[in-house]
Amino acid sequence: MFFFSHIVIALAKTKLPKFPDSYIGDKAEEYDSLKWMQRNQKRTTLMTINYLFDEKLGKTNYNLEEDLPLNILDLGCGTGFSSDMLVEFGFRVIGVDILHDMLSKANKKRKMLEINKIMLILADINNLPIRNHSIHFVTSISAYNFITHEKHGQRNKRMIVNNTAKYLNKILKTDGRIVIEFYPENDEELNLFNSSFTENGFEGFMIKNNPNQRSGQIFLLLKKTR
Repeated sequence: MFFFSHIVIALAKTKLPKFPDSYIGDKAEEYDSLKWMQRNQKRTTLMTINYLFDEKLGKTNYNLEEDLPLNILDLGCGTGFSSDMLVEFGFRVIGVDILHDMLSKANKKRKMLEINKIMLILADINNLPIRNHSIHFVTSISAYNFITHEKHGQRNKRMIVNNTAKYLNKILKTDGRIVIEFYPENDEELNLFNSSFTENGFEGFMIKNNPNQRSGQIFLLLKKTR
């Protein structure tokens, strides 16, 4: 069962990007060059790392300092802002993105910096060459709600979010955890994503600006229960 945390997150009121237009061609180049974007993504990634070990999710079998390298799946990794920080903390990262223009920039940086703890995959997240029960953690920064892009009607959207949650449950180890930072458009979409996890072997809670928030930045903190 989800419950609301009263942690306050300071947010700037910015216009949300449009998928995929804001992430291809010259827009991808612009995105990767924005210093404020890099700062925001890294700050959010740091928050996400902390949330993975939030005590309200219960005791975890994994210790960030003692059990490294832990395998972490970075969904919608884009140009690698979040993946780079995850590597800095010692994780072994699998970065996944469906957009070649974004992933190619992450790969260029990986080669230039000779980072050997990142594997980058150009793919839909439901069709990855990942063994069952092999991932310790999953994160997604500002990208998860794009999985319903061009899916029309609640039935089709519900199908894709449920299939994704089932897949993530399958590849996660026992006691695996997920933290998703995303931007649902409204209460209906928020409930759609929540239920996809609670109905498919996860429990946890959300962190919002305030208890009545129905859109804008929201974090889902989840742990695998079956």
